[in-house]
Amino acid sequence: MEQFPQIGDRLIDLSAAPDAARVRDWLGPEAFGQWRSLEGWIDENYPGVFVPEWLNGKKRGWSRRYKKIRAFCTFVPEYRRFSVTIVFGGAEREKFEERRYTWRPQLVERYDRAKIYPDGMFLTLPIATADDRQEMIDLLVMKRPPHQSEGSTAIAPKRHAVRFQRE
Repeated sequence: MEQFPQIGDRLIDLSAAPDAARVRDWLGPEAFGQWRSLEGWIDENYPGVFVPEWLNGKKRGWSRRYKKIRAFCTFVPEYRRFSVTIVFGGAEREKFEERRYTWRPQLVERYDRAKIYPDGMFLTLPIATADDRQEMIDLLVMKRPPHQSEGSTAIAPKRHAVRFQRE
């Protein structure tokens, strides 16, 4: 008997990396829209910096990582849900703490519950709304500000007009 996927199940068919149609079908139209929007934001604000790669694992299924030298973020396609994992090192945790009371309470709660490993704190957030996506953009900008060049269209965080120095 075939078992139907449950909301939040990972995409675990490891026979081949998923294409856009498979991701869209797995996520559903709303979550896929958030995926494409955040993907477009990264492409626009970090042109040529990251080459996304599909990773897979028997237990965790497929994920799409954006990385240069260090991981920037990882998109996690879940059944009818889209999540993003961002890894914070010590410097990023300090920046988060400086702004702790400007973040939404739900984010602070997830941050406080996240485990810290030797290679950093892994924070996974669901992206279901434009506010969720904007908050992730704020976190990504905090982690690595977009390269600003003449004529740049980089999107500054809406709620936080704070500039951070490049690492």
